[in-house]
Amino acid sequence: MLDQSQRTAVLELHRQGQGVRAVARALRLSRGAVRAVLAAGTASVPTLARAEKADPYVDDIRQLYVSCQGNLVRVHEELRARGATLSYQAVTGFCRRHGIGTEPITPAGVYTFDAGQEMQHDTSPHRVTIGGQGRLMQTASLVLCYSRLIYVQIYPAFTRFWCKVFLTDALQYVGGACGTCMIDNTHVVVLRGTGAEMVPVPEMAAFAERFGFRFRAHEKGHANRSARVERPFHFIEHNFLAGRTFADWTDLNQQALAWCDRVNATVARHLHASPRELFAVERPQLTPLPVWVPAVYQLHHRIVDTAGYVHVDRTRYSVPFALIGRDVEVREAKATIEIFQGPRLIATHAKVLDGATGCVTAPAHRPARGAPRPPREPLPDEVTLLRLEPRLARYLTAIKPHAAGRVPRVLRRLLGMVRDYPRAPLLAAVAAAADYGLYDLERLERMVLQRIAHDYFVVPAPGEDDDD
Repeated sequence: MLDQSQRTAVLELHRQGQGVRAVARALRLSRGAVRAVLAAGTASVPTLARAEKADPYVDDIRQLYVSCQGNLVRVHEELRARGATLSYQAVTGFCRRHGIGTEPITPAGVYTFDAGQEMQHDTSPHRVTIGGQGRLMQTASLVLCYSRLIYVQIYPAFTRFWCKVFLTDALQYVGGACGTCMIDNTHVVVLRGTGAEMVPVPEMAAFAERFGFRFRAHEKGHANRSARVERPFHFIEHNFLAGRTFADWTDLNQQALAWCDRVNATVARHLHASPRELFAVERPQLTPLPVWVPAVYQLHHRIVDTAGYVHVDRTRYSVPFALIGRDVEVREAKATIEIFQGPRLIATHAKVLDGATGCVTAPAHRPARGAPRPPREPLPDEVTLLRLEPRLARYLTAIKPHAAGRVPRVLRRLLGMVRDYPRAPLLAAVAAAADYGLYDLERLERMVLQRIAHDYFVVPAPGEDDDD
């Protein structure tokens, strides 16, 4: 079949007065082809209208495609059962040409970014071998859209705490922040809304404000909007993680950092430069880091248990035994557990990241074998009790051995009774309980209430005036 340019040449030569034989000789065409073009009188290539073997079954194919849930193998089997002599390839080609079960092809969009305009952040689950055991972990990645500079770290989970840890490390690795951080509609950052109407969690909005950027979410169904960070996950899985094993979490993320340095220094063919070379142009356009970047940590309030430990994520961390029963503040950072009593740091431990149940004990937090136990300072509630009512000292001394590891709770309950009930019936009930050796605070409180009801809540006799 002649193409449009050949048909145009035939018509032009004929318009100039050339005969059929001369046109055919000049264009090296057959005279029949030249006559056909002249008979058509147009340079447009005619559409071939050929009957297809599947044309009589077009309605059946459409119905079977729905009933067979889009499985063309089953559609072909059902057509053969109905007597159609069609090959499987003929059925699939017919469906493709007539748009049965296929989405119309749409052109891919192209996003361009100026230097320092946007960075993209996302996570993806991957299997990692750590210490000989395969585990499902969360791979976090940050990519600068202009230079394609990438930063990758892997964590056991990805909560709001780990998100702030990762972004802090990533921005320090880059040395600044772009104006916008594109994310998907993840609950880690999003409080409500999607896309342009997304409202970030106040905690994350304050974090972004500290570094001079803002979070932005792509619209639902527009995952290509964050393709700068989505595309490298396949490369991470099949290049960095493929065939690698790691001794522990520190080794894993150190190797990930070394891999990022190598990838960022490699020339990309589609960029005609390495990300590091392009980053040299982008670096001056980034928002500088704040003068002081505080450490990211989660705050927990704990009471030191009777064994001298505090619990954080199924792991127990030791505390100086003199603080048993005291309230302490635990700061869970990226790799450490710091324990404070008021403003003073009293213990620091390496954080256990694998989530296994266990104990981390510092030898200095335990008394030396054979050494006499130093006298313990009274608990704050005990000091307050004796200050409010010194006459309870004998009862306090007697009740402690019966508390069985619940001394702080017992003292707190007794302090509440001193503050809530009149002093005279309370002291009378305590004296009676001490004489009979009763140290159950539930029974003690009932004794107090009986005395209060008898002395303070007198029911008037029938017929008496309430005003009297």
